[in-house]
Amino acid sequence: MGSNTRAGADTGAADRARLRAFEAMRRDVLARTASEKEAMDALRTQGREKSATFRQYMANRLVYQRILALYEEHGLLEPPAGEDGDA
Repeated sequence: MGSNTRAGADTGAADRARLRAFEAMRRDVLARTASEKEAMDALRTQGREKSATFRQYMANRLVYQRILALYEEHGLLEPPAGEDGDA
């Protein structure tokens, strides 16, 4: 039985490590979304909406939005303020 207890402890540690990795990725996606939006806004004010850099940020933004949508679909994100359904 000692080996089963050890396996359970290993699973718990692995689960906690996975949760920490998920949380780190979620924070990174949110941070990148915000920083690239600022960069896009700066390029937009310079009239550079057709630049390769702007287009790359736009493509990244679409990927980040999809990732965040999947997190939300699976209940892994809180809805943005004001969108929780409370009246």
